[in-house]
Amino acid sequence: MPDAVAELRAFSRFYTAELGLLGPRLLDTPYTLTESRVLFELAQQTEVEVADLRVRMRIDAGHLSRLLARLEARGLVARERSRADGRRQVARLTAAGDAAFAELDRRSAEQAAARLDGVDRDRLAIALADVRRLLAPAPAPAVVLRAPRPGELGWIVGRHGRLYAEEYGWDGSFEVLVAGIVARFAETQDPAREAAWIAELDGAPAGSVLCVRESRSVAKLRLLLVEPRARGLGLGARLVGECIAFARRAGYTELRLWTNDILVHARRIYERAGFALVDSEPHRSFGHDLVSQTWALRL
Repeated sequence: MPDAVAELRAFSRFYTAELGLLGPRLLDTPYTLTESRVLFELAQQTEVEVADLRVRMRIDAGHLSRLLARLEARGLVARERSRADGRRQVARLTAAGDAAFAELDRRSAEQAAARLDGVDRDRLAIALADVRRLLAPAPAPAVVLRAPRPGELGWIVGRHGRLYAEEYGWDGSFEVLVAGIVARFAETQDPAREAAWIAELDGAPAGSVLCVRESRSVAKLRLLLVEPRARGLGLGARLVGECIAFARRAGYTELRLWTNDILVHARRIYERAGFALVDSEPHRSFGHDLVSQTWALRL
């Protein structure tokens, strides 16, 4: 282990010095290495959420904010509120930013090409690919949102019953409620205006949500569920987003949902998606004293 650590550190010192990454400016441009990396990341999409950019670069939020401010002052970057969620900020390259990135990209490619002269390029490419593969974080789990397959409506019922019993101590009457919702959906579904989704994680069901008709203009989001093994991956937000997008396409003007105040994580997802609390009342259900909540989203 000490030998491997020493070798990795030695390579890091060699690589950074060889490419001139330690100087105050990169590739004889006005930009630092981190500023250049920001320009690179923004050049990959029309606009990028600042929170996503911070994750990609693995950088402190305050440091990134200062970097963006400097680039914005130079006229290379523009920041604004997200059209999808006004609480989030997005950043994009301006025309001058596009030109600055193009020049950086050209110089970087020329630098790399110059260092390939006189070396075994195939061996180097294989070795570098191996380094990336060995040091890269584990790949993100494969997530797919799709329609339920035969037997998976039953899975929705069973998993709701088991999980809510394990996590909240709810009795069998909750599973009966879920079974009724699923049965009505299966019997009367209008595919143009109602849909169900299964979130599949690494080939197995890991979540669900339904969009069902309440009236000509109002749809209901029902039975949002995310398996414990899949939590923290943004699966709940993706399921809710899919339901919202479908409701809009189907022509509804409002999407509603019913939940209970103890379901804190689900409520946070609904709030971030733009739902507003419209009603709340105490009730006795599933063997417990609860507080029900109705949330609504104008479409």
